[in-house]
Amino acid sequence: MTTPPARCTRPGCTGTIEDGYCNVCGLAAQPAPIPSSGSGQTGSRSGSTGSGSGVSGSGSSRTGTGRTRSGSTRSGRSSRPSRGSLGAGLIEIPPVPYRDPATAVLANAVVPESKRYCGNCERPVGRGRDGRPGVADGYCPNCGSKYSFSPKLVQGELVARQYEVLGCLAHGGLGWLYLAMDRNLSNRWVVLKGLLNTTDPAAVEAAVAERRFLAEVEHPSIVGVYNFVQHADRATGEQAGYIVMEYVGGQSLRQLLLQRRRAEGGASLPLPMALAYMIEVLPALGYLHSRGLVYCDFKPDNVIQTEEQLKLIDMGGVRRIDDDDSAIYGTIGYQAPEIADDGPSPSSDLYTVGRALAVLTFEFNGYQSTFEHSLPDPSGIPVLANNESFLRALRHATDPDPDDRFGSAAEMADQLTGVLREVLALADRRPRPAFSTLFSPELMTIGVPAIHSADSTPPLLRPSSADIISGLPVPHVEREDPAAGYLATLGTLDPAQLVNVLSAAVAGQQGTPPAVAGSPETLLALVRAKTVVGDFPGAAEVLAKVAARDDADWRVTWYQGLANLAAKLHVSARDAFDTVYDALPGELAPKLALAFTAEAAGDQLLATKFFRLVWTVDRSYVSAAFGLARTLLHAGDRVGAIEALTGVPDTSSYYLAAQLAAIRIRVAPPAGYPCVSAADLNEAGRGVSRLKLDQTTLQQVTTDVLKAALNRLQAREPLDGGQLLGCDLTERALRFGLERSYRAQAQLSTDRQRRTELVDMANDARPSTWS
Repeated sequence: MTTPPARCTRPGCTGTIEDGYCNVCGLAAQPAPIPSSGSGQTGSRSGSTGSGSGVSGSGSSRTGTGRTRSGSTRSGRSSRPSRGSLGAGLIEIPPVPYRDPATAVLANAVVPESKRYCGNCERPVGRGRDGRPGVADGYCPNCGSKYSFSPKLVQGELVARQYEVLGCLAHGGLGWLYLAMDRNLSNRWVVLKGLLNTTDPAAVEAAVAERRFLAEVEHPSIVGVYNFVQHADRATGEQAGYIVMEYVGGQSLRQLLLQRRRAEGGASLPLPMALAYMIEVLPALGYLHSRGLVYCDFKPDNVIQTEEQLKLIDMGGVRRIDDDDSAIYGTIGYQAPEIADDGPSPSSDLYTVGRALAVLTFEFNGYQSTFEHSLPDPSGIPVLANNESFLRALRHATDPDPDDRFGSAAEMADQLTGVLREVLALADRRPRPAFSTLFSPELMTIGVPAIHSADSTPPLLRPSSADIISGLPVPHVEREDPAAGYLATLGTLDPAQLVNVLSAAVAGQQGTPPAVAGSPETLLALVRAKTVVGDFPGAAEVLAKVAARDDADWRVTWYQGLANLAAKLHVSARDAFDTVYDALPGELAPKLALAFTAEAAGDQLLATKFFRLVWTVDRSYVSAAFGLARTLLHAGDRVGAIEALTGVPDTSSYYLAAQLAAIRIRVAPPAGYPCVSAADLNEAGRGVSRLKLDQTTLQQVTTDVLKAALNRLQAREPLDGGQLLGCDLTERALRFGLERSYRAQAQLSTDRQRRTELVDMANDARPSTWS
C-alpha cells in the first residue's frame, strides 16, 4: 500500500511535502505558521523596469494570434529541481533577502507618461503637451481604442468577498498588479493580476474558466496560481477577471542587473551567475512544455530571486501549445521571429531564454531595434569574444530557424551547464569534470608515446587517423531506440566482426527484428564500424541512408566528420565537427575532435586552443594532454609541453608514459641549441629517481639523461650539482655510467642483433683507460 504524501501544515497552503519541502510554498516541513510567499510583478513595456517594488511583472505586448507550431521536449529527466540547486552546484549565488510585502506597496500608483502605450496599436498615449500633463484615461488618437492607466482597485476594496486590497505593486502589460490579503485563508498575502476588461460578463466568465488550467501548475520554480475571480469595476460596473497568485518577495533578474550596473559603473551580471540563473529556471519551462503549455514571455523581469530560490512569475501569458485562438503576449527584443506566423512553441520559449542571457551578460544596445532578431558583432564584446562556447550557445538558442535551436529545455540546461563548467575552469585553471549524457568517455588514450623507446625515437609522435577514430568518444545509443539492447551485446566484437554482424542485421538476416534492422542506431553503429576498418565508400553509403531519415540528428554530422577524417579530408572533417560544436556547445567531445583534426591539417594554433580547453576542463581526457604537449613542442614551447604532461594525474594509467615523455623532452636539446640546460638535466634526474620503473625502462631513460649531460660537457657548458643518477659530473664518470647502462640493456634484451648494437654502444661510451 502506498503511503499518501504528507500535507503542508502551513495555513492556507495546499501543497504536499516532497524531500522535506513543500512543493507549493517551497518551505521546510515544520508546523510553525509562517507567512507564505506569493507573486507580484513590476510592469514595463518592451523590457523596461517598473518601480523596484521587490516584485516583478510582465511588460508584455499583444502580438496577435496565429497558428501554433507544434513542439515537444525530449527530456527523460525530472523537471522538478532540488531545493538549493541555485548555482548548479558549481558557484555560490548571493541570496536576495525576502521582502516584506507591506513595504512593497507603491505610495503613488502612477504610470509614467513615457511608459504609456496603446494596448491595441502600441502608439504613445496619455502624453502631456504644452506644459499640461497627460490624462491617465482616455482614447487612443491613432486607433480610437480605450486606454486606462488608473488603478481599478483601491486600498480596502474586497475582491470576490475574499481578497482585501492593500495597494498597487506595479503596472504590467495587462494593467496594475495589486497586493491583497486572503481573508479566507489566514490572511495569506496574494497578488491580483488583471486578465481582461470587457463589458461582456459572459466573455469574462469564459476567459476565467479557460485560464483555470494554470491552477494545476505546481513546480517549485513557478509562481503558484491560487484562484481566478471576477470583480465589477467601482466606477463603471464593468466585469474584470483577475488571476490570484502567490506573493514572491525578492528582486527580479532585471532589477539585480540594474542594481549591479548602478553600483559598478555599467557592469553586467557575471557570466557564471547568469548561466546559473538560466540553468535553474529552464527545468520550470521544461515542466510547462511537458504539460502542453508554453510560457511565451520569458525575460529577466519575469524571474525573481528570493533568498536562494528562483521563481518564474507572471503566468498571464501562458497558453496551451495547441491554442490557435488566444492572444499571444511577448516582449520586443525577446520574442522569436516566427511567432507572428507560427505561434509560440517550446522552441520559441528557448529563444527567449537565449535573448535573456544576452541582455544579462553584456550591454546589449539595440536588442529591441537594430538587433531585434540577431546578435551584435562579438569582436567588440569581451564576454562573447573570450567565451566561444557561450557565444555558440547564444547563437544556437536564438537561431532564426526553430528546428536549428536546442531540442528541449533539458537539452539546453545540459549544454549551458557544460558551458558554465568551461567558463569557470578557464578562469581559475581548476578542472570541472562531469560525465556527458551524450558521449562516452574516450575509448582509448590517443597519441600515448611508447614507454620503451630506441635512441632515435622522438618523445611524442602525431597519431594516425585510424588511432584517432578508434579512440575518440562515441555518441551514446538512445535508450529508447529498439536496437539499444541488441547493440549492447556486441561490445566484445572486433571491428571486422562488428561489420559482418551489423551488415547482416541491417539486411534483416538471421531473424533480425524489423525494428532493429531499420533502427538509426543500428545504421550508425555500422557506419562507425565500416569507418574503423577503412571501408569509407561503404560507410558513406550507409550514412546517406541515415541522413535521409526524418529522425536524423547531429550524430549524422559527427560520423560524417569521422569518415572525412579517415579519408584525410581535413577541411570537410573540421566543418562537420564544427557543426556538432555549434549544436552541443557544452560538450567536450566535439572540441577534442576539432583539436585532432586541426593537428592533422597542420593548424597547430587551432589544435593547441582546443587541446588546452579540453585538458583544462576535464583531466580524464588524457589524449588532450598528449595532444597539447605535441602542439606546444612543435611551437617551441618546451616548458608548456612539459607542464601539460606533468599535469597528468598519478591516478591515470598513463601517468608513467606522460612523466617519461616529459623527461625525454627535458633532455632533448631545443632547436638551435647545442645542449640542454643544467636545470633541465637536474630535474630530469630527479624525475627518473622518483618513478618506479622496470629495469629496461630505467636503463633506457638513464641513457638519455647521461647522454644529454655528456653532450653539455662536450659543449663546454658547466653542470650544476654533485651527482646525476649516481654519477659524478665529470666526463669520465658520465662515460662509465653510460657504459654500465648500455651493458645492462644488452643483458636484458632478447634480440641478438640488438644486444650486439648495445655492446658496441657501451664500448664507444667507455672512457679511454690503461687497462
